[in-house]
Amino acid sequence: MAGPLLTLGVDFGTDSVRALVVDTTNGEEMSLGVAHYPRWKEGLYCDPLANQFRQHPLDYVESFTSAVKAAISQLPPGAPERIVGIGIDTTGSTVCPADEHGMPLALDERFASVPDAMFILWKDHTAVEEAEEINHKAKTWGGADFTSYSGGSYSAEWFWSKILHVLRRNADVASAAHSWVEHCDWMPALLVGAESPREIRRSRCAAGHKAMWHAIWNGLPARAFLEQVDPALGALRDRLYADTFTSDRMAGQLTAEWAARLGLQPGIAVSVGSIDAHAGAVGGGVDEGIMVKIMGTSTCDIMVTREETLGGRVVAGICGQVDGSVLPGMIGMEAGQSAYGDIFAWFRDLLVWPVRSLLPTLSCLSRKEHERVLSQLEDALLDALSEQVANTEDSTSLIALDWLNGRRTPYADQRLKGAIVGLTLSSTPTQIFRTLVEATAYGARAIVDTFQSQGVKVDQVIALGGIPKKNDFIMQATSDALGMPISVATSEQCCALGSAMFGAVAAGAWKTVPEAQKNIGSGFSRTFRPRAERAATYRDGYKAYKELGNALTPLLRVV
Repeated sequence: MAGPLLTLGVDFGTDSVRALVVDTTNGEEMSLGVAHYPRWKEGLYCDPLANQFRQHPLDYVESFTSAVKAAISQLPPGAPERIVGIGIDTTGSTVCPADEHGMPLALDERFASVPDAMFILWKDHTAVEEAEEINHKAKTWGGADFTSYSGGSYSAEWFWSKILHVLRRNADVASAAHSWVEHCDWMPALLVGAESPREIRRSRCAAGHKAMWHAIWNGLPARAFLEQVDPALGALRDRLYADTFTSDRMAGQLTAEWAARLGLQPGIAVSVGSIDAHAGAVGGGVDEGIMVKIMGTSTCDIMVTREETLGGRVVAGICGQVDGSVLPGMIGMEAGQSAYGDIFAWFRDLLVWPVRSLLPTLSCLSRKEHERVLSQLEDALLDALSEQVANTEDSTSLIALDWLNGRRTPYADQRLKGAIVGLTLSSTPTQIFRTLVEATAYGARAIVDTFQSQGVKVDQVIALGGIPKKNDFIMQATSDALGMPISVATSEQCCALGSAMFGAVAAGAWKTVPEAQKNIGSGFSRTFRPRAERAATYRDGYKAYKELGNALTPLLRVV
């Protein structure tokens, strides 16, 4: 096996999967394969008006195969034989009912077109009422508050809420579901040939942050508590899992069948899965005192700290603190914003509506030409808005709340809605865009304040994702609002890179994840620094943001 050892990191995002081959000795990104989910792209099995977002497991299998094969095909001869490990991250909590073999029910032809038998995507908010029930019961049932290590508030985006919603509304799926699996647990299990839910090595990351797993109560929440929420949850508990594993551990070895399908060697290490943001934090260089902001359709803000530094404190209002969920041996902490890039995409689509809807009837353009013009307009619009706003001091009295998809942090609440206040007949698209950008920046500031007010220092901020690479105005506004520099990770595939690091450690190419970070990390491409002349403006704006949120919360929750 001539040449350096390679590792494969696979990142399942909301719309597509990316497969990245990395040199374990120096971090060189050798090749990248990308494939979109075909059924998801068509909008199948989803109902946005009902906040229902489901993905078919075949989308994952087919796109994974295509992306990996595309990445492998770009390598020089002999290089695929040097791939020694595979790491996988996915969105989360993205959970699915499974049969007694651990296979998603949607792979059974009886349920092939049943959305409740598919993976319930992280941003599916159909389980709001169930989340509220879980939160109420956790505070009143008479025992331990199982939400305490989940920031004190359980989310509709998470494991138990989604399961309970499906169990109550779909009797056929409830009856057929022997167990339930997170996407980040199922993909490694598929590759290593696990034949039952009990054989699946469950991710500490997903279990701790999304399913209230904690060593202090010997695993998942007590059966007695779950039975008080709903007897169906209590009955399910014993068919789930007790043990969890950090993502530097092996989930198993690649089967001969999958090796032949992908063009890899059988028996190579497949690491335990991770949630995408947590893998991204590893790929971006997370360490104590560093907040890594994964800035995509939503944001996830990841930190780690040592148990002795935390001193037994339970940080309220975040999305969990879990031993080993990010870096083994350290407490991983998650926060975030439920909408981020989605907000800007919504505003873009709002402005583009006349062109999309009326131009075909008002012009002589062919359908193909119309689609080309529309695509160009969509690609250019946010950049044009950003450039115009950045080059003017377009002062405005507008203030907005960034809760258009609910609030993740502080204190998860998916019933909340967004708001723009202060509109007049003179309000312009650029003013509204500036206000939306500032709202997301203030939301980021609220997360930093949530940590720092409870003794968790934020000394450095690292950003990764599409927006940090592409939009200087948004990143500068965020730096101004935080009053802190923001360093942008060089790699455009930090989630896949983090997974590649996990795969390298599981395969023995490096002994620890910090060693892999040091040797495979990509560094930073640039740093945004806060502008002193904007400090007062953003300080006043943040104060108004908080006051508006406090005043409107009761109204926005019931709209």
